[in-house]
Amino acid sequence: MQQGIKLRQGRIVGLFLIMVVLVLGLLMACNRKEEAAPMVASLSKPAPLFTLKDTKEISWDLKSLRGKVVFINFWATWCPPCRKELPSMQELFMALPPSDFVMLTILSNDKPAFADALAAKLGCTFPILVDPESKAAKAYGITGVPETFIVDRNGILREKVIGPWEWNSSEARQLLGKYLRKN
Repeated sequence: MQQGIKLRQGRIVGLFLIMVVLVLGLLMACNRKEEAAPMVASLSKPAPLFTLKDTKEISWDLKSLRGKVVFINFWATWCPPCRKELPSMQELFMALPPSDFVMLTILSNDKPAFADALAAKLGCTFPILVDPESKAAKAYGITGVPETFIVDRNGILREKVIGPWEWNSSEARQLLGKYLRKN
């Protein structure tokens, strides 16, 4: 009888220690200083079409943007990596000519008022589209935020970037440059 009780207590202590180690491991992973590089995947398929309104009630139709390179970023205000990449997105938005490049950000599971407030605080002026039923998010197969897609001038999805990136970096500009060059 005593042996059975001691055996159960030993198992409970062992499970507790395993849980402590797992929790500590998760905390360490979440608090790491360096961020992993984003995953960039090349694609070649028609971009799913959508028509969405932005937070200012302006309607945006992806099909009407043919002839321009379109940057589509799914994000949320509650996502720290999303908030971190917004300033570099604004720099990119300001640096590229609107005759060739359109940046659309799509709010994912968030309140438009929160997005407008954060954009104002950070000085972001690019369009923030609202996807209230997550139809665009589902069509693009997003699994989390941030996720970014590059659509070429012919409406073909060319790149998918999972995770945050320094969008005004030479690497990001090189990636976009492939599609900005007119053939």
